[in-house]
Amino acid sequence: MEVFPGRPSENTAKIVSHIKDARTDGVKLVIFPEMAVPGYLIGDEWEHEAFLRECEDCGREICAASKDLIVIFGNVGLDWHKRNEDGRVRKYNALFVAEDGRCDGPINGPYNFVIKTLHPNYREFDDSRHFFDLRKLALEQRRPLEDLVSPVKTSAGLLACAVCEDAWDADYSFSPFDTLSKHDARMFINISSSPFTMNKNHKRNRLFSAHAARLRRPLVFANNVGIQNNGKTVFTFDGSSCIYDCHGNQASCGGAFEETYATFDIPLADAARFGEPIDLTEDATTKLYDAIVYGTRKFMAQCGVKRVTVGVSGGIDSAVVASIYRQILEPENLLLVNMPSKFNSSSTRHLAAELASNLGAFYAEIPIQKSVDLTRRQIDQLVVKASGSGFEQKLELSSFMMENVQARDRSARVLASISAAFGGVFTCNANKSEATVGYSTLYGDLAGYFANIADVWKTEIYELARHINENVCNRQVIPQGSMDIVPSAELSETQNVDEGNGDPLVYPYHDCLFKSWVEWWDRATPEEILGWHAEGKLETKLGYKARIRDIFKDDSAFIADLERWWGQYQGMGLAKRIQSPPVLAVKRRAFGFDHRESQMGVRYTRKYNELRNRLLDKHC
Repeated sequence: MEVFPGRPSENTAKIVSHIKDARTDGVKLVIFPEMAVPGYLIGDEWEHEAFLRECEDCGREICAASKDLIVIFGNVGLDWHKRNEDGRVRKYNALFVAEDGRCDGPINGPYNFVIKTLHPNYREFDDSRHFFDLRKLALEQRRPLEDLVSPVKTSAGLLACAVCEDAWDADYSFSPFDTLSKHDARMFINISSSPFTMNKNHKRNRLFSAHAARLRRPLVFANNVGIQNNGKTVFTFDGSSCIYDCHGNQASCGGAFEETYATFDIPLADAARFGEPIDLTEDATTKLYDAIVYGTRKFMAQCGVKRVTVGVSGGIDSAVVASIYRQILEPENLLLVNMPSKFNSSSTRHLAAELASNLGAFYAEIPIQKSVDLTRRQIDQLVVKASGSGFEQKLELSSFMMENVQARDRSARVLASISAAFGGVFTCNANKSEATVGYSTLYGDLAGYFANIADVWKTEIYELARHINENVCNRQVIPQGSMDIVPSAELSETQNVDEGNGDPLVYPYHDCLFKSWVEWWDRATPEEILGWHAEGKLETKLGYKARIRDIFKDDSAFIADLERWWGQYQGMGLAKRIQSPPVLAVKRRAFGFDHRESQMGVRYTRKYNELRNRLLDKHC
């Protein structure tokens, strides 16, 4: 089901409606996802007792609706007589098993609900901030944890129930499923609120398939769809619920990103087969595109956005963003705006107009040179004086500063004004490569209501463009010229695309480098990068398909490039990311409240400095 975060009454009405349908269809057991009542990523809404009381009332309503069938659903479990470690009322991330108007907990449990045992505290997850887990409860009650992990008795027999992370137990010292397997349960059930991450479903299928085969029992995985956020990062939930037989075969419960009401007959006889071998084939670019379109559409609906303005440069990023919004909006609700200065080539201006024509959207060209010149006249050489002290200073706008003036004029003046007049919002077209090192202008091209491609590397943007043309639109919507032209900000003479001048990034290499800093589970630093470079292993370690020696003439040039971008990543790039729009998360470690950062200044380890000096001394 699609779970609406912070809307327990709406979610409950949907759940109760589905229970009625299930009863009409003769269903014995109906399962809903983790936190199906309140939503999962709702920030510190958990601190409001009025909200908690509403969730509790909704749980009673669902329980009362469970006549003649078993209902499993996720909700917050409350103990008003105990406190969490923050002094607030005791809360549990809980699974409820309702039957004939009552809720029953595990046969050895202290409550009438199942408590989540393992709390994830990585990436976007922050369960321990709000919830008391079963491990803490066992310590509090001075009972062995194994005693508290037990199945729930129902008219269908014992059901081994667990919540989300309890199945992802490889890195924990305790396995809830292993403990549950010591009981003669008929079936294993895992309810989840598991966000989409590119290629995650492969791992998810392998994990649950292996669990089912090892446990020798059917296993049901029920996940939600929709979007939820933690303020700075928006997550999509793909559902992809599945049932696995005791041989690890799967029975899919609908497509990704689709709310699905599906009914299955699950044989409980020993060694019963009912699924197909797990399918690990998946087109990564298709899934990536689907997640971005889905997340963008849902975020727009959540914010009440009906009309959108996209600043189009003629380059690939804005072309992909505009094409995505055209899949969501009718052409009369989409406005593309090109804002040339004296540095913009006729090539990119033509490509921007061609894109708008291909999409059938509104289009405007608004030159900015006069307003940029006005800013220069008003600020450059301006003398500012301190009254009464006698000192004064003449201000100067350098050529670099004037590049930022152009970017801010486009966003803060033109796009902000025209989108307001159009009755909508304007987009942020920054990609992940730019966001990593701050290769964008604060309050300029980093502005916008939503950054829906800011978790996508530049090299992947080209893959999305080809996918849109070949598989979504089945025609050349994004002009070939936008794919062929050198990426460039076109903010100075040195960035003239007609002369082949563009961004200072070699994207195929730098995307691999930046990915090692941001997305790897064991993230790399300059110490590892320089060590691999010295050993001649860097291409292999990064997965870079060409030769790094073709980019840098010697170790000195390599080190200068490494330190330039690491300095940006930990310095101004970080400061910009903190002030950037919400990012749509589709990969591992999106910027925002997924990739958590502290402003501490640029740092290098002692070992890095020793290796750096040794390599540079070698060339002296």
